[in-house]
Amino acid sequence: MSFPTSHKTVFVLDHTLTASSGVKLEMDSFSKCRSGSTSGNGGSSGPPTPSQPQVSLIPLLPITTSLWTCAVEAITEYCRIVWDIFPGTRLIRFIAVDKTIHKLSSWNGEDQNLPNLMNSFMALGPSKNIGVGKLDLMKGLRAAIEALTEPSAVQHEKRTSLTESATKVLNKGRIILVTKINTEDEIRVYKEKFHEALLHLNKVAAATDNLMAINHCDLVLLNLWPNGLSCTIPRHTWPDVSTIMSCEFTNMQGGVSLAPTLCNLVLKHYDLASTTVTGIPMKEEQNASSSANYDVELFHPCAAHTAILRGIPSETAHLKTYREGADYETVTLKWCTPRSNASIELQHCSSAYRITSVDVNSRPSSCLTNFLLNGRWVMLEMPRKSGSKVISHMLACHGGDIYIHTMYTSRSILEDPPSISEGCGGRVTDYRIPDFGELLKANRLAPYPEPAPGSEGPSTPLEGSREHLSRHTKYWPITLSSTSLFTLGSNIEPLTSIMVKETITEDEVVECKQVILSLMSMEARGDPLPSPIAGQRGKGMKREDQYKAVWTELEQYLQMHLHCPAHEKVLECFMECHNKVATPEYKGDDKVDIDQALKELDDYNYMTEREKAEFNMAGSGTKHIPSDLIVPDSKRRHSAPPPLAPMGRSSGVSLLTLWENKVSSVQSQPCYEFQGRSRAEGNITKLYVNLQKDKEKEDGSRKK
Repeated sequence: MSFPTSHKTVFVLDHTLTASSGVKLEMDSFSKCRSGSTSGNGGSSGPPTPSQPQVSLIPLLPITTSLWTCAVEAITEYCRIVWDIFPGTRLIRFIAVDKTIHKLSSWNGEDQNLPNLMNSFMALGPSKNIGVGKLDLMKGLRAAIEALTEPSAVQHEKRTSLTESATKVLNKGRIILVTKINTEDEIRVYKEKFHEALLHLNKVAAATDNLMAINHCDLVLLNLWPNGLSCTIPRHTWPDVSTIMSCEFTNMQGGVSLAPTLCNLVLKHYDLASTTVTGIPMKEEQNASSSANYDVELFHPCAAHTAILRGIPSETAHLKTYREGADYETVTLKWCTPRSNASIELQHCSSAYRITSVDVNSRPSSCLTNFLLNGRWVMLEMPRKSGSKVISHMLACHGGDIYIHTMYTSRSILEDPPSISEGCGGRVTDYRIPDFGELLKANRLAPYPEPAPGSEGPSTPLEGSREHLSRHTKYWPITLSSTSLFTLGSNIEPLTSIMVKETITEDEVVECKQVILSLMSMEARGDPLPSPIAGQRGKGMKREDQYKAVWTELEQYLQMHLHCPAHEKVLECFMECHNKVATPEYKGDDKVDIDQALKELDDYNYMTEREKAEFNMAGSGTKHIPSDLIVPDSKRRHSAPPPLAPMGRSSGVSLLTLWENKVSSVQSQPCYEFQGRSRAEGNITKLYVNLQKDKEKEDGSRKK
C-alpha cells in the first residue's frame, strides 16, 4: 500500500528569526483621567473648591512584528486548512531549532489540532536573538528525517497486519524548512547535506523493526523575507535530485503577499482546488433593511471539479479565473435560492468532499458557515455561455462538517426513460428493457454443487455459467426495431424459453411445434402482427412482408439452437411446414459456404427463362429440370449446367479451383458457326420456313 507524500509533513522552524518583518500593527490610543488637587483660596480660610477632572490621550507607537511571528501565523493557517479538509488522515509535526532541538508534537492524533499547536508555540516562547548556523539547521533537518522514519498509527497497523500487502507499505513524506536564506550556495549546501543524511538514516531504519525507510521525501525551502525588500534568489524546483528526493525553493514575503503564497503552497501540496461562491445575498450589518451580494472562497479536493472541467478546454476556460493578488485559479459558481427540506429529499450526487473557508474570520464566510450548520443547503449553478442553467454542485452539512457535493449534470437513472431520440443510443424506449431484466434473472450466479466423480459436464461452476450465458445470448437482438420475432410477445412463448435449454423433453418439443402451427394458422386467417415500436411514424411493412420476416428470423433462431436431437425435431417441423429440406447437421455458429453460393449463382445464370421460372416456383428444395427442356450440345453454344444442389455445406473445393475448371471447360468447346451462314453441298439455308409453308398453303387453296 502506498501512502501519499502528504500523509506526513514535518515543519522545521528557525527559532532565531528575530528580524523585523516590516509589518506594522496600529494600536489604539490610551485615555487617562486625572482629578485636580484641592487648593486654598488666596490663603483665605474659606472652604476649598474641587478642581475640574482633566482627560489626556496618550498615543501609542505602532508595533512591528518579527519574522518569527509571521512564520507562526502562516503555519497556523496552513494547518487549519489541512486539518479542516483531512481530519485525522494528514499528519503534521513541528520542530523548532535554535541552539537546541525542540520537538513540539508527534504523530499521535491528540496533537493534530490547532489548540495543541498554539499551546506548543506559547510554551516555546518568542524567538531568541542568538545566532544559528547551517549546522544547527541541519541538526533540525536530521531530526525531521528521523521523525519521518517513525511510522504513523495507520502505517503501523498495515505493517503488522497478516496480509500480503503488509510488506508493500511505502513510506513517503515532506519536510518544510522555514528560515532566511541569503545566497544560492546555502540552497546547494542544504540539498547535499540533506541527501546524505537521508541515505544514512534510511540504512539505519532498514536495520530496525520499529522504523520505516523513506521511499521518497520532498524537501521544501521557504525563504522568509521582510516586507518591502526583494529577494534576489528566484523560485526554483528540482524534481529529481535523486530517486528518493525532490527539492523546491520558494520565497515568502511578510505582509499582504504572505497569505496568497501560503494558499498556493497548500493547494499544491494537498491537491486542492478553489471555488468562489458568488452572488450570496446578505443583509448589511449597519442597515438591516438592505442587502448586498458577497463572494466567499472555499478550498476542497480538486476531484470536485473533475466533472465540470471534463471536455474541451476551450469550452470550460470561462469557468476558471485568477483571484486578485493570487497565483492560483478559482472556479466561480453562482449561488441559487436554498431550500430547507434537504433531509427528506434525495439528491443525485456522485461524490462529496469536505470544504473550508479561505478567510475564515470574515463576515461573509461566517454567515455562510452558520447558514449551512443550521441544516440549510445551497445549490450552486455553473455559468454557461448559452442555454439553460445547470446545477453542478451543492453545499450541505453532515455531522457538523460542511461538504461540497458534485451533482450529475446528465440524465439520472432515477428518472423515467424519455421517449424522444437523444444522441447515439437512438430511442430509449426501443431497447428491450423488460426482456433484458428477464435475461439477468435467468443468468444469476448461485451456489453450485461440486460435480460427482466421473460425471459429464462442465468441470467448474464458471464454465457451466459461461455455457449457460452463451446459450441465452447466442441470438438476442438488443432493440425492438431490429427484430420481428421477439415483438410477438405471448404468441411466441414458450418456444424462445425452451430452445435455449441444453436438453428438452418430448412434451417441450410438442409445445414448440404448437407455437409454429399457431403462427401458421394466424397467417392463414390474416391476423395482423404487433408493431415493433408503438407509435412509430410512417408506413409499416405489409402483412405478407411481416410474416415473411418472422419466418426468416424464426428459422435462423432455430438453427442456432441445435443443442440436442430434440432441438432438431423442432427445426424439422418448421422445415416440413414450409416445404424446406431440414439440415439438422447445421449448427448455429456455421454459415453457408461462399464457394457453394457462388457456384449456384453461376449455374442459375445458364438457365433459360422457362427453367428459371420453374426454379423460382419450386422453392428452395432440390430442383429437377425435365429432359425435354435440356438443349443438346449441338444446339447450344455452351453446355447446360447440372441440376442445382440444395444450399448447404460445400465439398471443400476452393473458389479458384471452380473458376479454373470453368475456364478450361469453356475453352475446350468448339466454336459453332451460325447455321444461317453455313453452306452444305451448295445449298443455302432458308430462313423463315414456316412463313414459306403458310404461303404455299394459301396458294393451293386459291387454285382449288
